[in-house]
This record gives sequence, structure tokens and C-alpha cells, in this order.
Amino acid sequence: MRTVNRLLLASLLACASLAAHAEDPVSAEPDVTIRQEGDKTIEEYRVNGFLYAIKVIPKGGVPYFLVRADGSDGNFVRSDQPDMLIPAWEIFKW
Repeated sequence: MRTVNRLLLASLLACASLAAHAEDPVSAEPDVTIRQEGDKTIEEYRVNGFLYAIKVIPKGGVPYFLVRADGSDGNFVRSDQPDMLIPAWEIFKW
């Protein structure tokens, strides 16, 4: 019985140490990469290597953000210009 208890304890300790090494710490702060592209400054925001937003700062304009549209790679849309157009038809008037 003592041998079984010792084997059980040793396997439990081995599994616990493997589980501790398997978890990568998640950083709360994004990694920001800044680069120049022509007359624009591009800031790329990443968390754990996942690119989730791009800030474009034109030399003579207003900065804007590009965010992921549907989670696919390379499909970014401007955050200040939604792609859903809401109709403004006049149905009744009184």
C-alpha cells in the first residue's frame, strides 16, 4: 500500500510541475511596433503576437484606427467609418 501511495504522490507532483510550465503568462500590455511608411506613421498593436489594431497617423491629417472586421487575416476597416449604412427614408410626415 505504501508503494502505491508513493507512486500516486510522485505522479501528482510530476503532473503539477508540467502544468505549471505549460501555461504561458499573458501580458496585459500590448506590444506596439512603430514604423514609417511614406509620409505616414504606422503603429501596430499586438497582444501575444495577435495583431488587433493599427493606428495610422498621416503627416498632415487626423489619425485613425484600423480594426479587424471579421477576425480574418488582413481584413481591417476604419473604426470611425462603420460599413453598415442606416437608411433615412421618410415614411410618414405630419
